[in-house]
Amino acid sequence: MKLDILAFGAHPDDVEISAGATLLRYAREGKKIGIIDLTEGELGTRGSIEKRYQEASKASGFIGLSVRENLNMGDGFIDHSHENKIKIIECIRKYNPELVLCNSIQDRHPDHAKGAKLVSEAAFLSGLRKIETAVDGIPQDAYRPAMLLHYIQDYYLAPDVILDVSSTGAEKIDLIKCYDSQFFDPKSNEPETPISGSEFFTNIEGRMLSLGRELGVKYGEGFTINRTLGVKDLFALK
Repeated sequence: MKLDILAFGAHPDDVEISAGATLLRYAREGKKIGIIDLTEGELGTRGSIEKRYQEASKASGFIGLSVRENLNMGDGFIDHSHENKIKIIECIRKYNPELVLCNSIQDRHPDHAKGAKLVSEAAFLSGLRKIETAVDGIPQDAYRPAMLLHYIQDYYLAPDVILDVSSTGAEKIDLIKCYDSQFFDPKSNEPETPISGSEFFTNIEGRMLSLGRELGVKYGEGFTINRTLGVKDLFALK
């Protein structure tokens, strides 16, 4: 299966929180999209592994994903290893995405920056034909995505790219609520966390409103990139 977008997240819900409106927009436009979770989020203060899988499944249906996988690299202990790079290379070669999205290059949770570095390096290495991989005994061809972007998470980073997500920004809040163990629930008896208060949803919308204002639209989502972007037509710039 060839995907248009393959999004990686260190934990289930990373992608939805930071790039959920982007995925919703392109899913509604008919793009084929997948998510790869690097860990099960098993060290999270709230919820359980089983609950996180249920929530991820619900979120996947909400978006309309073509595929979702979990590489189980160990929450809190993502290792920048040859083995983990190969796991990601296999996923990229399996789905041949045009666009890869991955974690923020700098953030409060150390797994986010680790995941960003791991995926970005693997995306480059995936294009080297002398790195041999196989799935179910079938050799894979070398493949490098055309573009890799880092979504912005808890820490604010100045974006290199802002996407207009006015059509799906409000819907993104409902998507995030698929992870009900992690976010505000007045009936929950679990410990409070930095993302479990009711104000978290206000913060999410505020970020989208702020980025959208820079474009002159209602909602935006921002991304960073580690290379220079090019455009064929200066009049296409917004």
